[in-house]
Amino acid sequence: MANHKSALKRHRQSLKRNERNRMVKTRVKNAIKAVRKAVEAGDLDAAQTLLRTATSVLDRAASKKVLHWRTAARKISRLSMAVNKAATAPTN
Repeated sequence: MANHKSALKRHRQSLKRNERNRMVKTRVKNAIKAVRKAVEAGDLDAAQTLLRTATSVLDRAASKKVLHWRTAARKISRLSMAVNKAATAPTN
């Protein structure tokens, strides 16, 4: 454990930041999971609304530097492709 006052403060800050980042990452994973589940179930309306919220969550995570902006863009792109593919697929 650190002894200097500044090092103790840095440690406290890192713990706070770690917890905040973990919460954001969990939120991102849950948003992605919800979109994928809606696509698998064939619920297009829900998938499109969930895609909108997932895009927002991913963009927010990227803007706060929790995720790299290209990682967020890739995830948004893949989710969008999945939703669009489900929308254009013939229904039987």
